Amino acid sequence: MLNSYFKVGGWTGISRVFGLLRDITTTSLLGSSLLHDIFVVVLKIPNVFRRFFAEGAFSQAFIPVYNEYEEHKTAAETKEFINNLSGTLLTFLFSFTLLALFLAPIFILLFAPGFYFDPLKKDIAVDVLRIMFPYLGLISLVAFAGGIQNSHKKFSLPAATPVVFNLCIILSAFFLAPIFSVPIFGLAWGVLLAGIIQLLIQLAPLKQIDRLPIPRLDFNNQGVKKVFFLMLPALLAGGVAQINLLIDTVFASLLITGSPTWLYVSDRLIQFPLGIFAIAIGTVLLPTLSKANQNENLNLFKDQLKKSQRLVMFLAIPSFVGLALCSDHLISTLFQRGEFTFSDVNQASKSLIAFSLGLPFFMLMKVLVPAFFSRQDTKTPMYAAIAALISNIILNYVFVFIVGYDHAGLALASSISATLSCGILFLILVNDKYIQLQNPFNRFNLSVLTSSIIVGIFLIYGPFNIDFNSLSFTERLLTLFLEVGFSILLYLGITRAIVGKSLRSLF
Repeated sequence: MLNSYFKVGGWTGISRVFGLLRDITTTSLLGSSLLHDIFVVVLKIPNVFRRFFAEGAFSQAFIPVYNEYEEHKTAAETKEFINNLSGTLLTFLFSFTLLALFLAPIFILLFAPGFYFDPLKKDIAVDVLRIMFPYLGLISLVAFAGGIQNSHKKFSLPAATPVVFNLCIILSAFFLAPIFSVPIFGLAWGVLLAGIIQLLIQLAPLKQIDRLPIPRLDFNNQGVKKVFFLMLPALLAGGVAQINLLIDTVFASLLITGSPTWLYVSDRLIQFPLGIFAIAIGTVLLPTLSKANQNENLNLFKDQLKKSQRLVMFLAIPSFVGLALCSDHLISTLFQRGEFTFSDVNQASKSLIAFSLGLPFFMLMKVLVPAFFSRQDTKTPMYAAIAALISNIILNYVFVFIVGYDHAGLALASSISATLSCGILFLILVNDKYIQLQNPFNRFNLSVLTSSIIVGIFLIYGPFNIDFNSLSFTERLLTLFLEVGFSILLYLGITRAIVGKSLRSLF
């Protein structure tokens, strides 16, 4: 499993690097302007539904059922299942996309009310949404293909696929955006092109494992019924973070110009460790736990869950420390150029600090949720998700309109809501005996805590605590590279010394 983590994490890491280059390109092109606010807000609309229908609810419901077919059904029955499921999925996605194209103004009203009541923002946002929304259907089919490949322990291509999206946006910023009088339209067409290419590259790997679906429509197929039955509660359970981010977007659209961009930039940096570490681990963990559950191997189930938890926390705590204490260094190095100013760095830094407070819980959720979905229990995570949603809406209102934290308050509300949801799921798994509580002052926990505190002291009082605004880009990049490098070595060295054995053996 650790080798599989490295495969997925490695490709996801490359994708995240290209994602940062994409964001650097778009913020340099548009800054924290009205156009960039529209781009990041409207792009979130198909992406949120994508997380529901693709990486979220659909994948979480599909993979356990597919593994059940692989273990207990014939090859012919398995092919019939994926053929009927692909036909059902295509029909639904086509109908939903067609509906969204007609009702684009209503989608803008629901998801970005601050844009709807500004005629200029509304017109541009509606046109951009109509160009980008078909991306939802394309990327949902990509996730379907990725779920099949992951179940056959082929993780590399699905993890590498997002690189295509990022490259398309970067190239669109350079070659398509200048063609249009409003450059955001060039970026929108780049999103659609990325979806087409991402789907096409999935065909050969599926054919290689003899699992290329031939779409058919049969609503009476038992496997199809089971997937969609499990999907209903999973719509909330698997996509709670996305729902919370969407709620943040609605609130951000009501704030001053630049707020959606500042929130987006800080969220992108949070997604870096979340994607490389937590999502990679969760991607590998779900099919592994599903097969352990199908084989009724409870000891393997609990052992893999325990090791995955430990690995996530080993990576999450120092990531939180680094992002919180180096927020302005990171943002100024990566984004301060072109139309993105020093003032934008300060504002985005505030929301990054607030997001980082919840990072360990955002990451731990990616391990806890598969423990339920692998047992085809989608209702329990749904209840935790509902609690998180309610708390997020209330806290958004309190932090923004009462306390006056503005966009940083939205990030803080998301962090607190994630902590609540994570706590609920953890206690349920403890109660169900899938997680066994241990002495919190064991050597591993003390090593992580001690090492993280020492790294924090190093970042606050060490030689790299300087004013990045006075440095050139080259100086910022070199200083940040040394700062991060020394911090990693310090963390690993102290942890290894306290644990007293190979770190790999812990996981």
